[in-house]
Amino acid sequence: MKKTIIPVRFLLVASTFLLTVLLYVDRACISAAKGNISADLGFSMTEFGWIMGVFTLGYALFQTPAGKLADLRGARGVIAGIVTVWSFLTALTGFAWNYTSMLVIRFLFGAGEAGAFPALSKVVYNWFPISERGIIQGINFSGSRIGAAFAMPLVAWMLHEIGWRHTFLVFGAFGILYGILWFLIFREKPEQVGFIGSDEVEYIKKNRQQASPGAKKALPFNTIMKSATMWKTMVQYICSNFTFYFSLTWMYPYIQERFDLGLIEAGFYTSIPLVAGAVGNWLAGIVVDAVYRSGRWKLSRRLPAIIGFALSAVGMIMVTQVASPILSVAFMALAVFGADMTLSPSWAFCIDIGKENAGVVSGTMNMAGNLGAFVTIIAFPYLFKWTNQYEPFFIICAVLSLVAIAMWLSMDPEKPIFNESKIL
Repeated sequence: MKKTIIPVRFLLVASTFLLTVLLYVDRACISAAKGNISADLGFSMTEFGWIMGVFTLGYALFQTPAGKLADLRGARGVIAGIVTVWSFLTALTGFAWNYTSMLVIRFLFGAGEAGAFPALSKVVYNWFPISERGIIQGINFSGSRIGAAFAMPLVAWMLHEIGWRHTFLVFGAFGILYGILWFLIFREKPEQVGFIGSDEVEYIKKNRQQASPGAKKALPFNTIMKSATMWKTMVQYICSNFTFYFSLTWMYPYIQERFDLGLIEAGFYTSIPLVAGAVGNWLAGIVVDAVYRSGRWKLSRRLPAIIGFALSAVGMIMVTQVASPILSVAFMALAVFGADMTLSPSWAFCIDIGKENAGVVSGTMNMAGNLGAFVTIIAFPYLFKWTNQYEPFFIICAVLSLVAIAMWLSMDPEKPIFNESKIL
């Protein structure tokens, strides 16, 4: 049989990792640029909260349609298209001239990024054996955290050197190049790639998840929304995003302003929890696959998620008990590490129950999660405005983590969503 020196699916996961790095570099750079943009265009704290939040709103609303499009049209064209669109809008951010223009551009930017992770679920379904699903999702999501962590000090330096407008132009150019290369190289299934070894093709075909007999080609949205399992999946993902999106949006200005740090120093502090999140993704992915290979499919999804939410709750409570930047960042790192441990089991779970409809199912979960993220981004400045304290926000995050644990206790990956007997 024809063999390749390096399995092509390993090269593929390197490219999807790079995609998620780019996704979050473009997303996180506006947080690091808050001070410069606000000073230049005259935004208040709550106005900037809406600017960051409206991205998440656009991102959430287009998740399910983009996931359905990936299921119907494939990941090749969808990913190439959305990368090009969001990168153009990243560059366009540098041309914003007032509050309204920034709101419109960032909303469209969020809509442009929607579909990236649902489309990647389709890639994982077609290209990877089910026993590798956890670590592949862990690697992909760790790229998003490394991208955000990399962005914070890098953007702080670029802001100093070339200003915020040119910084957005540079990041936009890199994304457009990636979109072109993805379209030229990627193919929907390993069977369609001429340079992959026949032994690897047979291994993937034999071990990847198979379509359910009689399953509908396109799963209607109303059917998805009648599923009790889908609702539990969405609720727990809202809880996860409520914690994580603080680290992506408000943590930089929170650390900088509360402890009176410089731009670059705050950037390095802020990157630490994001790196911890990447490690959480890797660890959870390893645990997911190891427990699955032991024959305990249900436990392989539940265990890392429950442990992750428990650590997240502890970390957020402890943030309220400390008064130094080092300890604050350390406990925030614990919280983000825990929250990110929940991602690999969550997305693997969506592929489990969605199968050939993995795009629309994972997109629906991500839609709910990012509506939760939208609330996070808006709630943080308003809670501080009303109470003049940071602690209420962190306590809410901890309580939501406990709610998520309750959801996971009854979630079953072995029941496809279209065969679910318990319907609301």
